[in-house]
Amino acid sequence: MYHYRFCFALLFTLTTIISAEAQSLFSENHNFSRQDTLRGSITPERSWWDLTYYHLDIKVKPDTQFISGKNTIQYKVLEENKVLQIDLQQPLKITKVVQDNQELAVKHEGNAHFIRLKTNQDIGSVQNLEVYYEGQPKKAKNAPWDGGFSWKKDKNGNDFIATSCQGLGASVWWPCKDHMYDEVDSMLISVNVPKDLVDVSNGRLRSVEKHADSKTYSWFVENPINNYGVNVNIGDYIHFHEVYDGIKGKLDMDYYVLRGNLEKAKTHFKDAPKMMKAFEHWFGPYPFYEDGYKLVEVPYLGMEHQSSVTYGNQYKQGYLGSDLSRTGWGLKFDFIIIHESGHEWFANNITNKDIADMWIHESFTAYSESLFLDYYYGKKAASEYVIGTRRTILNDKPMIGHYNVNNEGSGDMYYKGANMLHTLRQLIEDDEKWRKILVGMNKTFYHQTVTSAQIENYISKNSGIDLTDFFNQYLRTIKIPSLEYTVSNNVLKYRWSNVVASFDMPIQVKINDVEQWIYPNSQWKTIKNEHKISTFELDNDFYVTSKKI
Repeated sequence: MYHYRFCFALLFTLTTIISAEAQSLFSENHNFSRQDTLRGSITPERSWWDLTYYHLDIKVKPDTQFISGKNTIQYKVLEENKVLQIDLQQPLKITKVVQDNQELAVKHEGNAHFIRLKTNQDIGSVQNLEVYYEGQPKKAKNAPWDGGFSWKKDKNGNDFIATSCQGLGASVWWPCKDHMYDEVDSMLISVNVPKDLVDVSNGRLRSVEKHADSKTYSWFVENPINNYGVNVNIGDYIHFHEVYDGIKGKLDMDYYVLRGNLEKAKTHFKDAPKMMKAFEHWFGPYPFYEDGYKLVEVPYLGMEHQSSVTYGNQYKQGYLGSDLSRTGWGLKFDFIIIHESGHEWFANNITNKDIADMWIHESFTAYSESLFLDYYYGKKAASEYVIGTRRTILNDKPMIGHYNVNNEGSGDMYYKGANMLHTLRQLIEDDEKWRKILVGMNKTFYHQTVTSAQIENYISKNSGIDLTDFFNQYLRTIKIPSLEYTVSNNVLKYRWSNVVASFDMPIQVKINDVEQWIYPNSQWKTIKNEHKISTFELDNDFYVTSKKI
C-alpha cells in the first residue's frame, strides 16, 4: 500500500511534491526510542507465547466516534514466564484484563502494556486472556498514509467508516500482539453497529445478530492473518457475488459497495476476476480460498486487508485516473484492484517478520502490476510500464530499514523494487523458470512470516545464480550500477562503477545493433569487434545507468 504516499504526487508536480512527501514520510531517524524497541522487537514478554486465536468483539458508536469491547486472546505457552506484553495505542485505554475469572495487574509503558499473570503458565498449555478496552481511537488524518479510524459520511448522509493501519500498527484501534512475526492462526471479528448499517470485515460472515437498535456482524477468518490486515468497514452497503473457477476450485468473490454504486461496480469490478486469473498464473493459487475474496468500498484510496481488500479509486482506471508510468499502459486496469489484490500473495500469504523487510510486500506487488499487463497485453507492454515507473524512484535511502525498531526502508521499495525484479527476470533469461520461482515462493512460504534473507536465498538457489551482490546492491545501498565504457574504432572497454565489492552482473547490450551479453565487473574489460563500433546501447530492461568515458 504505502507507495501512495509518494505516487499520488504524480497527479500534481512529479519532482518537487514527490520529494517533499518522501522527505516527510520516509525520513531517516537513527534516534530510536524505547517505544520503538518495544513495538519493533520480539521482546521477552512476547517471545514465550504463541498466538493461536483472537476473538475481537467491539461496539462502534459513530455519533460519538467511540469504540469499546474486548479481545479474547488464546495462546500456547512456549516457555515459562508470568509477564505478557499487549499493545494498544493512546488515547485508547485498557480498562481491565482477566484470566480464569481473575482480574490482573497491568503495568502501562506508553503503548506497551505488561500483564502480570497469576495462573500457572505450563509449557504446552493453551491459555485465554480477555483484554477489555475503550475510547476514541486515533482519527485518520489522511488515510491510508496516516491511518486509524476514518469517520465519514456518504452522499446520502449515512455513516461511512473504515480502519487502516499499515505501519502505524493494528494496536491503534485494538489490543493485540502487535508484531509481524507472530500471526494468529484464526480469528473471529464481531462488530456491533447501528441497525441501519452493515459491517464488512475479513473472512466469511458467520452470523448477524439483531438487537433493538443495532446489529452485530460476526466474521470468521480461517487462515492465519497479520494484525494490520484485520479491518472494519461500516456503511450502507449493497452486496453482489460471483463464483470464480480457480486453480483450487470454486472461489467466492464478494463485492460490497455503497448504495447507488451497484451498477457502476458490476461493470468496473470486472478487473477483479481478471486479476485473479493473471495472478494465479504468475503466483499460484489464491492463498485464502477458505475465507473467500472480497472487494469493499471505503472512504479512502484502498488497502490490502486480507480477504477484505478495500477500494476507493473512484471507479476510475489507473491511479485515480492517472497512469503512473505515463506510457498509456497504466490506464488499462484499475490500479487499486490490481495492486491491493496482489498483496494477497505478497504481504498476506508471504509476510515480512520485521517491517524493515517490507520490500518483500511492496516490490513484488508493484511488480505484479507489470505481470498483470504481461498476461493480458504481452511482454512489451509489461516492460514499458515498469520502465516508465522509474521516474518515481528517489534513491533517498536503502530499501531495507533498521531492524527491531519498527522502521521501514525507502518508499523506493515499490518501483525501484519492481525494476530490480524486472532486471532479475532478464538475468534468469527464462520466463517459465521465473514464473516457477514466483509460484514456488508462494508454495514454500505459504502462510508464513519470513526474512529478506530467506527470500534472497530462495531466489538464488532456484535461479541457479549467486545473487548475493545483486541483492546487496539494490536492497542495501542507494547506488545504481553504472556501466562505464570507452569506444575506440573496433575496441570496447567497459566496467561497473558505483557498485558494491564483487558486483559482476552480466548485461545485454547492442553493439552495431547486434544483441549480445557482456560480463562486466569493477575491472576494465575489453572486446575487440570485427568492425568499427558505431553504436553501443544497453538493454533498457536492466535498471542501470551508463557513462561514456
